Amino acid sequence: MKKLLISALLLLATVQLANAQIYYEEPEEDDGLTFWDKTYFGGNLSLSFGTVTYIEVSPLMGYMVTPDFSVGAGATYMYFSRKYSNNYKVENSVYGGRTFLRYRVFENFYFHSEFESLNNEVPLMNGSGDFAREWVPGFYIGGGIFQPAFKRGGISFFVLYNLLYDDYKSPYSSAWVLRAGFTL
Repeated sequence: MKKLLISALLLLATVQLANAQIYYEEPEEDDGLTFWDKTYFGGNLSLSFGTVTYIEVSPLMGYMVTPDFSVGAGATYMYFSRKYSNNYKVENSVYGGRTFLRYRVFENFYFHSEFESLNNEVPLMNGSGDFAREWVPGFYIGGGIFQPAFKRGGISFFVLYNLLYDDYKSPYSSAWVLRAGFTL
């Protein structure tokens, strides 16, 4: 039972970093495809409750410029709350947006780059223990794999590295970001 619980928690942690995408299969010839035929939607929804509460909603929209190259944008909202044993509680809301470029290198393998800007509460470095809101940039590069399932869906896994990672300002705990997701 303990192994099952640990496995479920690991799966939940992985899914919390989910980045779902709708798979688009371009025909060999452009038979009058419309804008909406080349557009895909996705994103992630993450929920965790208890001593630490984490809620994330990150929708995205992409456009297939060519069968191998897509561009897109998305929004992000995250809420963190942690209760400590001495009844002390820390809360933070993070919000912002991102743009991305994705290029298919092989059948289901992609290069991915992304610029993100998140408004986060960051500690003031004056020793006061106070925080101030600040826009925190992130520039991610990496790659991923997409496994199609059904006609317009599938599972994606991306490994990204934030070249602008700042340990004091970023809402993420590492410069490395893993995203795994599936289409609905």
